[in-house]
Amino acid sequence: MLVDEAKITVTAGKGGDGAVHFSSSRHNPKGGPDGGNGGKGGDVYFHTARDIMLLKKYKAQTRFRAQNGQRGGDKDKTGADGQDLILKIPVGTQVEVIEKKETHDLTRSGQEILIAAGGKGGRGNTAFKSSRNTTPRQSDFGKEGEFFTLALHLKLIADFGFIGLPNAGKSSLLNALTKARARVAAYPFTTLEPNLGVLPNGLVVADIPGLIGGASKGKGLGHKFLKHIERTKTLLHCLSSESLDLEKDYRIIRRELTDFNPLLSKKKELLILTKTDLLTTKEIKEKLKVLKKLNPSGHSTSIHKPDLLKENSDLICQL
Repeated sequence: MLVDEAKITVTAGKGGDGAVHFSSSRHNPKGGPDGGNGGKGGDVYFHTARDIMLLKKYKAQTRFRAQNGQRGGDKDKTGADGQDLILKIPVGTQVEVIEKKETHDLTRSGQEILIAAGGKGGRGNTAFKSSRNTTPRQSDFGKEGEFFTLALHLKLIADFGFIGLPNAGKSSLLNALTKARARVAAYPFTTLEPNLGVLPNGLVVADIPGLIGGASKGKGLGHKFLKHIERTKTLLHCLSSESLDLEKDYRIIRRELTDFNPLLSKKKELLILTKTDLLTTKEIKEKLKVLKKLNPSGHSTSIHKPDLLKENSDLICQL
């Protein structure tokens, strides 16, 4: 199951303490101070990858900590730095740093940001040596690493997104146009998670689970899915030929898009009449006329057979 929200805490490593030590050898039993500095604590980074399932691990584990720096040693040896912690998240994740009230929007694959800095290592007693203090016995403790509470929000980034009421044929189209294997059935309700597929030319298509009236106000899983449409470049609005009122179905979805975010209603849109194998050629033409009236400045088409899917994939790619 897709996890697109998570809340975690991250702690960067603590710096190592400085050492108090005096050199001693057979030839110089009372040598001077040689305590080294502590190592730096490890940093915490986020690194993006093209895997929308990556947030799932942050449901099972919610606390993450980088390695602490090691204590300084004798002979002015600086302690080893703590190992950095790199956390992988999906491309399209927004990272909200609660304490700092700031948000990082990670939209490129391979993008990496420092989210929590490790603490500085403490000074050893060598650092305190002076002409007035030839035998210092003081040192510094290492500094604590940064600690933050993070809210992670995934918003899918796709070239095309199938939208429409439940059972409008979106998953079937995704499976036919791409190598996706989305589950297909005559559900009278919305499925639980988006599915992704890739067209032969590399463009990404997302099947956004069916929206219902009131989705923008949180009815069903409205907010959970509408946010994924925000970054979709072109909307493929599926309308089932089984519908008794295509205009009503169309208006329901358009209203929810506008109520959630007015910018969604301005996205390029292709209207697709699905399940037309249930209609005669005359009935298809009549219903396509309705689609044309609903979106006179856009595109409309019908899809019902695998061979036509290939043709329409070319049309989709041209948008």
